[in-house]
Amino acid sequence: MRIQLFYFGFITVVLLGGCIGDDLVFDTVDPVIRISNPIDTIAIDSQYQFNYIYFNNIGVEETISSVTWSSSFPDIIDISQSGLAKALAPGVSTIEIQTMDALGGILSDMFDVAVGERTVIQPMERSGELKTTSSYTLKGLFSMQEVDGSLKLYFDSTYQASSNLPGLYVYLTNNPNSIQNAMEIGMVTVFNGAHEYDIPQTVEINDFEYLLYYCKPFNVKVGDGAFEN
Repeated sequence: MRIQLFYFGFITVVLLGGCIGDDLVFDTVDPVIRISNPIDTIAIDSQYQFNYIYFNNIGVEETISSVTWSSSFPDIIDISQSGLAKALAPGVSTIEIQTMDALGGILSDMFDVAVGERTVIQPMERSGELKTTSSYTLKGLFSMQEVDGSLKLYFDSTYQASSNLPGLYVYLTNNPNSIQNAMEIGMVTVFNGAHEYDIPQTVEINDFEYLLYYCKPFNVKVGDGAFEN
């Protein structure tokens, strides 16, 4: 019995140590503000309501009241401080939102919007690259795409993950240091090559900033990947 307990304890320590690796883990992240419904083109003489989301320093969505909207060419697109844009003339303008963080720093998000004959909303896609933060293999390119009104998470042929981890799960999160407030996508069952996950319909494409891989039995991080756009 003692031998069995010793063996179990030894294996647990080895696996736990392998999951943790050499990284120090901090719970806080940089706050971020993001335009949640970007658009490619607004039809001339029409309006479009822009929205935003803000995540605080632990990656939790929070309502803020002090934001500033601006347009680089207000004669092409005029935008109010409520985010309502008016397309006035053909051309391209940069739409930007700004706010201040708790330390007085500026947070912002921006993108170019055209004014044309008709409103065009391009199918959205976000992508990134997985990287290990432990002694276990985790790498590969991924993307999230809107397909027929639903979101799918895709991994291409470069994806690899160690298959000897006890209970490896993938999450969507705004804080890559914790699964608290994260969206659990599912247990990892594919460890090499292209595959995909269906994303719950309650999730919007801009709701999360990171993919996160965790050893669920030990609640420790294995690796992550940031959406780069």
